[in-house]
Amino acid sequence: MASALLRPFLLEGPRRLMAATRGRAALDFQPRRGNKRWVRAYLEYQRKIETPKRRSEKPNWDYHAEVQAFGHRLHERFSLPLLKTAFVNRCYIQLEESKRESLGVGKEAIPLNIKDNNELYHQGRSFTLSYLRRCFEEAYPKLPAPGIEALVNFLTSEELVSYIAKNLSLQDLTLCAEFPAPPNVLHQTFFAVIGALLESSGSQRTAVFVRDFFIPQLIGKDLFEIWDVLNPMGLLLEELAKRNIPAPEPRITRQSGATTVLPLFFIGLYCDKKLLAEGPGDTVVAAEEEAARVALRKLYGFAENRRPWDYSIPKSEDNAEKAICSS
Repeated sequence: MASALLRPFLLEGPRRLMAATRGRAALDFQPRRGNKRWVRAYLEYQRKIETPKRRSEKPNWDYHAEVQAFGHRLHERFSLPLLKTAFVNRCYIQLEESKRESLGVGKEAIPLNIKDNNELYHQGRSFTLSYLRRCFEEAYPKLPAPGIEALVNFLTSEELVSYIAKNLSLQDLTLCAEFPAPPNVLHQTFFAVIGALLESSGSQRTAVFVRDFFIPQLIGKDLFEIWDVLNPMGLLLEELAKRNIPAPEPRITRQSGATTVLPLFFIGLYCDKKLLAEGPGDTVVAAEEEAARVALRKLYGFAENRRPWDYSIPKSEDNAEKAICSS
């Protein structure tokens, strides 16, 4: 009798447990919201294999507005016609003329009123070269002319200038025949932009612009990675002779594993019984050359622990005016 009365209560507990388990399983097996894990990798793969398109071939593109926004993005005031001219390359004009000829439209019927950036390119490049030379002559007065020229050539090289231009998104605004724009076109376009800024805002703003985008490229760079000196010891002897310092005497200060496959030598250069510089190398000759390079860095003031560049606003326009006069 008692078991018959308790049987409904004993069966009700497992039924509730099974119902709760079914509900939880139904929640666990619901489909996940959002994209699957493979979608992101697939879209990235599709982006890499598709042929690149110009930004103007995609929707929501207004070239006039983008050119205006370029100056505001850099916090510079450009003359809009000059800035548009700075983005026009000669190859783009030739491409447009060939398209018109293929359509049977002559140059006299509908002239193509577009001017290329060749003149602005020469203005911007000459100003940049002159200004950088003046800056390095003031910052490193002991550095000889070949070293200054090597620094200027490194900063104005096609590879470095095109790298700066890409990071400023000049390839989307540049008008040229090829896409993506080749490095030589970006190199010319960036100097043309500098020329447009020189005509629009004057020499002082252009000098600050050149300083802010070119000088930081020297961070972490060694002098002799940029300036290739074939005989550092001979150059050191010349510099010491100009300062009336006797020739240095090389000595082995430390060595390790001299008879092994991986030897290490430290050569110290002594002048008047004082250590001038010390350098390592896997041979005695290599260590002596490295010690000469260390001594030259100290003499020229271009050591690793040199004073950081002064990026404060210039108080005068002397460098900019000299750059304009020399260009």
